[in-house]
Amino acid sequence: MRQLRIAKDVIDRDWAEPGTDLDALAARAGYSRYHFIRAFKAAYGETPGRYLTHRRIDRAEDLLRTANLSVTEICHLVGFSSLGTFSARFKTWTGLTPSEYRARHVGRGAALIPGCYAMLWAGGFRTGPGGESRTGTDAPEAGPRTGTGAGERNSGEAP
Repeated sequence: MRQLRIAKDVIDRDWAEPGTDLDALAARAGYSRYHFIRAFKAAYGETPGRYLTHRRIDRAEDLLRTANLSVTEICHLVGFSSLGTFSARFKTWTGLTPSEYRARHVGRGAALIPGCYAMLWAGGFRTGPGGESRTGTDAPEAGPRTGTGAGERNSGEAP
């Protein structure tokens, strides 16, 4: 049971990572893949994959209610790599599409959090699958500005 709690803690901590892998969780718990699925379901009432999906959908519900982000951005923030899969699983779990859920639940509280804050809070701006975050070590460094500033703003002319 201790190993299952450790694996569940890993899911609870790393639920937003798209690469959360069932084989790695099973190895961490010291079980084969299929024995891990059976033991997890016996202990917690659902499979590890379903538990992970529910964690992600719960977080997506929060973001849809509170953040000014597109459904696609929320899909990727909560760990889904496919918008279609996210929308289908979301509808199965809540009975509404993400857009319908947002339309029904927005406006029942505080104003939406600006998307840039929500993205930063969720771990930075990812460049794509497996890419480094913009807040990571490879983010472009701010150098000294040159010029006067007024004429630099997108004048439409080639340098």
